[in-house]
Amino acid sequence: MSTAVSWLRRNLFSSWASGVATLAILYLAWALLLPFLDWAFVKAIWWAQDSKACRDLQGAGACWAFIAEKHRFIIFGTYPYEQHWRPGVASALLIALWCVSALRAFWRWWLSLVWVAGLALIATLMWGGVLGLTYVENERWGGLILTLLLATFGCAFAFPLAILLALGRRSQLPAVRAVCVGYIELVRGVPLISLLFMASVMLPLFLPEGLTIDKLLRAQIALILFAAAYLAEVIRGGLQAVSHHQYQAAEALGLGYWKRTLFVILPQALRFAIPPLVNTFIGLFKDTSLVVIIGLFDLLTSLKVSLQEPAWTGFGVEAYLFAAAVYFLFCWAMSLYSQGLERDLARGGAPRLLRET
Repeated sequence: MSTAVSWLRRNLFSSWASGVATLAILYLAWALLLPFLDWAFVKAIWWAQDSKACRDLQGAGACWAFIAEKHRFIIFGTYPYEQHWRPGVASALLIALWCVSALRAFWRWWLSLVWVAGLALIATLMWGGVLGLTYVENERWGGLILTLLLATFGCAFAFPLAILLALGRRSQLPAVRAVCVGYIELVRGVPLISLLFMASVMLPLFLPEGLTIDKLLRAQIALILFAAAYLAEVIRGGLQAVSHHQYQAAEALGLGYWKRTLFVILPQALRFAIPPLVNTFIGLFKDTSLVVIIGLFDLLTSLKVSLQEPAWTGFGVEAYLFAAAVYFLFCWAMSLYSQGLERDLARGGAPRLLRET
């Protein structure tokens, strides 16, 4: 009991200002949170054959029956209904790859082979055309799986490109430095929507006659180029945070530029840059919703289209709360992982792959 009282005194009532703030927050929680919980859970309708039961509530409770009715379209978009098991398995595989990669025990050279095999299996499931699977063009991909794929490939390909851009911006070669600076400043100076429009409308104009690139690939390229410019500045900040003594020590050991960079400088720079790196990854994950402007059905767009059905109009609050919960779940998981990685590295626990190197 005394321990609990001392904790309350130390953390919530350490001063009169802290006590007033604590009481104000408790009052707001009682005044706002309890009615919300009553609306969202106690009086909510979780399943219904149609929207009549929800409309009879007249807003007194949430209509989660809308999500239950439209969950297939929200998660899988316009993918053929009878083939929904394929994007479902692909989503589970993609999340499993993320979870395996987060465990430091699996940080080995063969992890890249696992990713190649996993992505090949995901592509086989999504496209089909082999092993008796019906071919499904990627214009029909949508919902949550599209959001996950865009974010995964965007981060995976933007990160190494960003490292090269950051190193190029610090290069002693004027031509290399000028190209990298020009690219970074140009891309950072325009909104992502502009890049998506250019990828959708202008890129096909520069392609040879007869060569076409589908909308999904064009959107993915735009996301990669956009994220790489922002990540490059984050990594450059990490490189500047590394003490110049580390550079001198690596040179004293006789290491060449690439060995010095890969084994001494870059690991320390990435360690310093973990918080802004994860912040950029989270931003990219949420920015995937902008692909709606070129006609792709991501998670948020699928929800918007579902609300246009006359029987289910008027339940936008539930729809956007569901979307917010999904985005929050993935972004919060990334944030928690980065915090744990920071604490681990702060204790001197260098990544296993770097120690073996």
